[in-house]
Amino acid sequence: MPTNPDPSTEPLNHEGLQKILKAMAGLKFGSIEITIHEGRIVQIERKEKVRFNVNLNPSSISNQP
Repeated sequence: MPTNPDPSTEPLNHEGLQKILKAMAGLKFGSIEITIHEGRIVQIERKEKVRFNVNLNPSSISNQP
């Protein structure tokens, strides 16, 4: 009777790696969350943060219309 290999000892497959790299592409600020069930990637979630360079110095804010 053949034994099932432990999935946690198997190397990351090419498809999983490609999907992780795709999720990372162009990401400047944020995070990638990889969900694994029984040693296999089942979900990749990408959260991107967009940052604005806003000057909130009170002297630069005018009350004029």
